[in-house]
Amino acid sequence: MEIKAGVNVMPSDIEIARTVVLEPIQKVAGEIDIPESELIPYGKHIAKVPLHLLSEEKMKQSKLVLITSITPTKAGIGKTTVSVGLTMGLNRIGKKAVTAIREPSLGPCFGMKGGAAGGGYAQVLPMEDINLHFTGDFHAITSAHNMISALLDNYNYQNRGTDQVLKEVVWKRVLDVNDRSLRHIVSGLGGRLNGVPQESGFDITPASEIMAILCLSEDVDDLRRRIENILLGYKADGSEFTVKDLGVAGAICVLLKDAIQPNLVQTTENTAAFVHGGPFANIAHGCNSVVATKMAMSHADIVLTEAGFGADLGAEKFYDIKCRKSGLSPQLTIIVVTAQGLKMHGGVNIEDIKTEHLSGIVHGLANLEKHIENVQSFGQTVVVAFNRYSSDTEKEIEIVQKYCENKNIGFAVNNAFVEGGKGAEELAKLVVKTLDERPSPELNFVYSDEDSITEKIVKVAKRIYGAGSVSFDQPVMRKIKNIEATEMNRFPVCIAKTQYSFSDDPKAYGVSKDFEFRISDVVINRGAEFIVVIAGEIMRMPGLPKAPQALKIDMVNGFVEGLS
Repeated sequence: MEIKAGVNVMPSDIEIARTVVLEPIQKVAGEIDIPESELIPYGKHIAKVPLHLLSEEKMKQSKLVLITSITPTKAGIGKTTVSVGLTMGLNRIGKKAVTAIREPSLGPCFGMKGGAAGGGYAQVLPMEDINLHFTGDFHAITSAHNMISALLDNYNYQNRGTDQVLKEVVWKRVLDVNDRSLRHIVSGLGGRLNGVPQESGFDITPASEIMAILCLSEDVDDLRRRIENILLGYKADGSEFTVKDLGVAGAICVLLKDAIQPNLVQTTENTAAFVHGGPFANIAHGCNSVVATKMAMSHADIVLTEAGFGADLGAEKFYDIKCRKSGLSPQLTIIVVTAQGLKMHGGVNIEDIKTEHLSGIVHGLANLEKHIENVQSFGQTVVVAFNRYSSDTEKEIEIVQKYCENKNIGFAVNNAFVEGGKGAEELAKLVVKTLDERPSPELNFVYSDEDSITEKIVKVAKRIYGAGSVSFDQPVMRKIKNIEATEMNRFPVCIAKTQYSFSDDPKAYGVSKDFEFRISDVVINRGAEFIVVIAGEIMRMPGLPKAPQALKIDMVNGFVEGLS
């Protein structure tokens, strides 16, 4: 750490990343018993791992830990920093631990965040590659999704004027860029040779059903089955038209043949990490791929994985969608808190959150308490990880620690951002102790498969979010009733809403109670096998801020700058 005028100056994430001497990926793989001959290298420090190395028998001996958080704020929370830091901390105390996390999207990297590979001395590397094009998984998903769009448009063009043309198309396009101008478009303009004019639009790639399918598929056969089942539109007689009807499932699988294999990289302390898949939790199901999690569990004693945004979004979907469908069940859930986040939920202005504010911490604990109650309702043992920032004071930390002690909940400070794995040893020891003495039983889900789609939505809204009532726009209710009349009534629900609040109001910090939760639309993900339920004004194609991070990203003397 550099010293200037008596002040500690923390290097940037990218500066820290450049100081790390990366091990050859073959050596990293060897540490978790993956033979060099099995790797599919993408350069010196990245490799894909073939699916046949999954071992159900070895998975039974592995312990899965979920990392989630309080409701995020613009001050940040740092789940990935905790995930990576804790993995390194566990390895430092002699445990064979691996993390399995999501790939970053170019949209947020060039929009708000600037990077999503952890931070400080707790990163996955090489961070520039992971944050930019990595192994091309996102591009493969984008290409596969848009290939279906092009083939579907061609089908309608070739069948125009016949009873084979679709009366309604529900399949849109995707792009891994934040572009609000593409949310609603008209395509096929310019005359007969340019296609059939129709209204359409773009979602961001992390919201693509292909992304969800890739992340939930157990193997290549399951991938193909799910792709075949994607709903594209409706025929003149009202019957469904799917990718299987279009006859191109095989071609789409070909585009995804490499993308479905998990990516192996390393941390800043050269421990193994799997980074694969990247659905957002505010508009999708928010978890890395099932195959990456299971691959990690096939090669480690303890696996750390995370779910996007707060526990009301990411953890609920991790349990109710990913675990329900894959058979996974974590033995422990860690809730990450920060003093700055608690202060914002406690009514402190964002300009003042770096100043000690004890009453703000106390009032902000209500948000933590609701998340603890929610996670415990699934039957999970909870540990609270205090992700420390340089401005945090001992008095602020003590308030949170005493709160946890009074509730008989494990508490530890994570200082991996500054100290790497050493700064996570306290948390690592607590995790091992809790796994040994109080592992979680099998999961309780919020709803059953047999509940109607309406009942599932209401149960999540009331039990997890704290809603007093749920309202449905009239066209939405008709869609839901049609879904409930089919086998899709058994699907779980994936609620898309703001990440900044328990409610559908992004400005409702703290804990919202007895509010009306408005459902504005539903989207059928027939291949992914869940129903996307859109609440409030959430957009599946984000926009860019007034000063996007792209203004800071540059190549300087051959090095990438601005990824932080």
